[in-house]
Amino acid sequence: MNILMIYPETPTTFYSFRNALKFISKKSAEPPLGLLTVAALLPKSWQIKLIDMNVEFLKDKYFENIDFVFISGMDIQIKSFQNVVKKCNQKGIKVVAGGPMVTMEHTKFLGVDHFILNEAEITFPRFLKDLKAGTLQKVYSTSEFPDISQTPIPRWDLLNMTKYANMSMQYSRGCPFNCEFCSITFLNGRIPRTKSKEQFLKELDSLREWGWRGGVFIVDDNFIGNKAKLKSEILPALIKWSERFKFPYKFSTEVSINLADDQELIDLMVKAGFHSTFVGIETPNDASLKECGKTQNRKRNLLESVKNLQKSGLMVSAGFIIGFDNDLPSIFKQQINFIQKSGIVTAMIGLLNAPIGTNLFKRLKRENRLRQNISGDNMDGTINFEPSMKYQKLIEGYKKVLETIYSQKNYYERIRVFLKEYYLPKGNKQKVKFRDVNAFFKSIWKLGFLEKGRKYYWKLLFSTLRYYPQKFSVAMTLSIYGYHFRKVVQAI
Repeated sequence: MNILMIYPETPTTFYSFRNALKFISKKSAEPPLGLLTVAALLPKSWQIKLIDMNVEFLKDKYFENIDFVFISGMDIQIKSFQNVVKKCNQKGIKVVAGGPMVTMEHTKFLGVDHFILNEAEITFPRFLKDLKAGTLQKVYSTSEFPDISQTPIPRWDLLNMTKYANMSMQYSRGCPFNCEFCSITFLNGRIPRTKSKEQFLKELDSLREWGWRGGVFIVDDNFIGNKAKLKSEILPALIKWSERFKFPYKFSTEVSINLADDQELIDLMVKAGFHSTFVGIETPNDASLKECGKTQNRKRNLLESVKNLQKSGLMVSAGFIIGFDNDLPSIFKQQINFIQKSGIVTAMIGLLNAPIGTNLFKRLKRENRLRQNISGDNMDGTINFEPSMKYQKLIEGYKKVLETIYSQKNYYERIRVFLKEYYLPKGNKQKVKFRDVNAFFKSIWKLGFLEKGRKYYWKLLFSTLRYYPQKFSVAMTLSIYGYHFRKVVQAI
């Protein structure tokens, strides 16, 4: 079989970092890990070509002599996804689709010949079996959750690694919490399933053998879902591995805020080479946290929890949400104040939406409040239900929050707050590369000369050199992120 795998284009969003990637001459933040993993499930005799439309153009010549096109995607990629399917239909090539978007609502997609829903470790072998027998079905789905300790190593050989800022890996799936607006438990369950210590290190070895050096994003739903195993097995082994190979990677991941309660776990992560983590803060309004079932964020000082992570050596990026039923008009100022005081520089604040399959979607459907499909981009100013706050007031307040936290004055001030709190780990520093030097000089030109608010850039640059010279690289990286965020906000 000749297989063409296609990953649709992602429009410029907050976490695409597209405008920032130009500073380091990269095309995409991370590779399509799902398709790389599915590729490893295919027979070794098959010919496979992977096209990530975020790093290269999809050319007509790639469709020549192709038996199937395999495509995955998320809601944010729906337009590109549909265009690819249409092109395949016009060329008479059969389409096999999987991934979170089609798993949530596959019946709305026309032109797809076969759907591989849920997790591919179970459903994809059934497709292959039926293909060999000549009895292919339209839909392959399951209610089971697979043992991911049997998941193969992704096919890194299908990638041009030089196009990416980071590589991606997965250690676990599932989250023990059940936030009302989140689709994770619907897709991957509430019991975290993990890979073995040996399997995890073998995947790292494979990345290293393919020549990758730099950032590695552990893409788990919640990396600390099984804290006991992390502390007793995974992190001690990862520390030894990182020390053995002189810390070839800077790890980042996603965690729940209760990580701040476990200093032993924090210290192990930092010692293993973790330097940043994404946390779902959502809101400083306790009534809204109660409403959405975000129990792990309640009965704590969220500000102190964030600062503990920063003081321990972890950069914190975070998600915030506006539009809960319990949000009062004061929420806009509350969010601004919290974000500025926390020193969370990479603060993504979006409007609440209700993805299909979530408890929120079910509740709003019962209340007859659903209005349209979600776009997949919760920062584009759209909302798919009737909010309790007057819609016009919600949008005006949201716009005010974006304009405030991403103004150059407030953004650069937030970097200074962060630098004051942040402890820079000493044991896992990496060598400065040419691309880092090149990015710095690009930042001087674009941020220091071309932008209107350039005085804030120079103020940060000189104050960092004076007070935090060892954190200078961190400060400049965050400055470049800010350029991207401002471009996104301007587009909104």
